[in-house]
Amino acid sequence: MFSEKQTLNNDIIKNVEERIKLLRELINYHNYRYYVEDDPEISDYEYDMLYKELVELEEAHPELITPDSPTQRVGGQADNAFEKVVHEVKMESLNDVFSFEELVDFDRRVREALGSDVTYVVEKKIDGLSVSLEYQNGLLVRGSTRGDGVVGEDVTQNLRTIRSIPLRLNRLPGEPEIPFLEVRGEVFMPRRYFLEINRQLEESGQKLFANPRNAAAGSLRQLDPAVTARRKLDIFVFNVQRITGMSFRTHAESLEYLKRLGFKITPSYAVCRNIDEVIGEIKAIGEARESFPYEIDGAVVKVNDLEQRALLGSTSKAPRWAVAYKYPPEMKKTKLKDIVIQVGRTGALTPNAVLEPVRIAGTTVSRATLHNEDFIREKDIRIGDTVWIRKAGEIIPEVVEVDKSQRPADSKPFVMPDRCPVCGAPAVREENEAIRRCTGIECPARLFRSIVHYASRDAMNIEGLGPALTEMLLEKGFIKGIPDIYRLKDRRAELIGLERMGEKSVDNLLASIERSKTNDLSRLIYGLGIRYIGLRAAQLAARHFGSMDRLMEASVEEIRSVEEFGDKMAVSLYEFLRQEQTRHTIALLKEAGVHMVSTATSGGEGIFKGKTFVLTGTLPGFTRAQATEIIERLGGKVSGSVSRKTDFVLAGDEPGSKLEKAIQLGITIIDEQEFRRMCGM
Repeated sequence: MFSEKQTLNNDIIKNVEERIKLLRELINYHNYRYYVEDDPEISDYEYDMLYKELVELEEAHPELITPDSPTQRVGGQADNAFEKVVHEVKMESLNDVFSFEELVDFDRRVREALGSDVTYVVEKKIDGLSVSLEYQNGLLVRGSTRGDGVVGEDVTQNLRTIRSIPLRLNRLPGEPEIPFLEVRGEVFMPRRYFLEINRQLEESGQKLFANPRNAAAGSLRQLDPAVTARRKLDIFVFNVQRITGMSFRTHAESLEYLKRLGFKITPSYAVCRNIDEVIGEIKAIGEARESFPYEIDGAVVKVNDLEQRALLGSTSKAPRWAVAYKYPPEMKKTKLKDIVIQVGRTGALTPNAVLEPVRIAGTTVSRATLHNEDFIREKDIRIGDTVWIRKAGEIIPEVVEVDKSQRPADSKPFVMPDRCPVCGAPAVREENEAIRRCTGIECPARLFRSIVHYASRDAMNIEGLGPALTEMLLEKGFIKGIPDIYRLKDRRAELIGLERMGEKSVDNLLASIERSKTNDLSRLIYGLGIRYIGLRAAQLAARHFGSMDRLMEASVEEIRSVEEFGDKMAVSLYEFLRQEQTRHTIALLKEAGVHMVSTATSGGEGIFKGKTFVLTGTLPGFTRAQATEIIERLGGKVSGSVSRKTDFVLAGDEPGSKLEKAIQLGITIIDEQEFRRMCGM
């Protein structure tokens, strides 16, 4: 045990290797206290200082770095992506039961088979992803997913990022190192991190995780372990799969042994002498489940005696010595007083039910999601209805069904608005989407997303103006619309005073903003975030019309004549440019000095005049958009497919079938180096 204020005497510890060893022991101990015991002994600052010193020593002496060092939790890319792993011991699934009567039947079958007294272990059934961890001589050597129980995937690099997984097992006093150990555990995402990551995904306009289990599974299969590390996954270990040099009489005994080795075991398991105690424990877990910081989807009941387990054996699908009890979702009836529309940062219009407050699953609920207009229509949900609600995934309240027997006689079907309730701009629903979105570029509700997109790399490429700074500038009132970006130069002193902002970073930001004024028109069009108008369409429109003024004057028919444009694209662009908000924003941008003409007009002069390029693969020094912009600025044309009319195929890393076709047709193939030479770069 290390005291809270233990100090390291450098005069005594003269050997660097000894110093590194001691630092690792300290850090591993404090990791255990923080991530496993949830009882830290030192401050985050003190921990960071220990970790910083270890990093510095290992950087100075890379020959002393070992795989079990705390600094090696997050390595490089997962290079297996992902290799298959055959489980020596099958990772069995459990039969589910849904009533106490079924539990009593399970107990009866067990006692009939054994003919003796039986004790059970009851554990919370963590809602996550089952994994296997393998240790050789105390060192973590492999971690894999359950898969189908027989074959899983090697996700070792990602599992190493989970701080509650020991990279090296604690060596117990007086006991030898364990030659081999395989354990089974459940990786999960704590509730608070699940809510936080979904908030971040929503803000960035990405698809949300349906529940913590999906979030854990998606996080564990990331190709970049650093992404997994940021997801803050956790684990509970609940079973010994294989072990050499050690044996146990009961499951409870094995759990305590795993705890001594440094594992975070199944929390608050209970040993029960009979089925009545089992049912009592399951009831207690069910009553307290909403207070847990993690999701559970039931309780697991296991025969405690390991010899009795062996006698019971397994069927082809599941063990006979264990079952999983599944809790029924709690539902309550209440009145739907109103349906209000919330506009998110992506412009999505989400209907929400305003309810008479009702207590459900441990919390008072007065609002519930109605998802989208299709959901409302399918369930025929109306204002004034009496509805059944539950918590989806035990977290998000949702309406399950309507009690139409209590529907008011004068009720009417709900109709989603076709205008944004915040700014009044058209709210449109894209084909194959269930969500209606605001199209107003000045809408306060979606301004965050609009600015982030405007400043992105393929749009106006304003370096330094990312989501975090955008959030801060909006909160501080520095910007209330896209044109305000170009007025930030007048508030330099105030910007310098912001958190994590200094003179250099502010000046770099302002310089990047100023450079963005000279961008090609295509970047501006793309940066406005118009429905159906991606980067390629923006480039074609800019080249076709040559200026923003001509584009804004164009009819639907004229826009439809742009190469590769269809009806949806033409109508969307036309209607967007005729919105009052759009015209106001463009006028202010023009006033700020933003470039409103194209440098790559159709038939333009340049070294690539009359030449057609096709791009394939990843270019190390350019995005595809940047390469396209250069080609068109120099008079060339970029096509999406290879034909006999193609002059050059610009091939990057991992090219696709386009390269093969180019070879077959005898088309000239160039790499980035040759492209740069041709462009005079």
